Amino acid sequence: MSGIDKAKNKAQELSGKGKESVGEATGDRDLQAEGQADQASGNLKQAGEKVKDVFK
Repeated sequence: MSGIDKAKNKAQELSGKGKESVGEATGDRDLQAEGQADQASGNLKQAGEKVKDVFK
């Protein structure tokens, strides 16, 4: 996994955690759900990159 991809995926995951926290604190369920989706997407991308690395 390239360092840039890894950083982008981690940033997306952290951004999602932030959105989820803000949504939870303000009662904004849409923002909370968006944050959860961002986290899942970041985790999925990281898993895909790890699989690619195994086959290199």
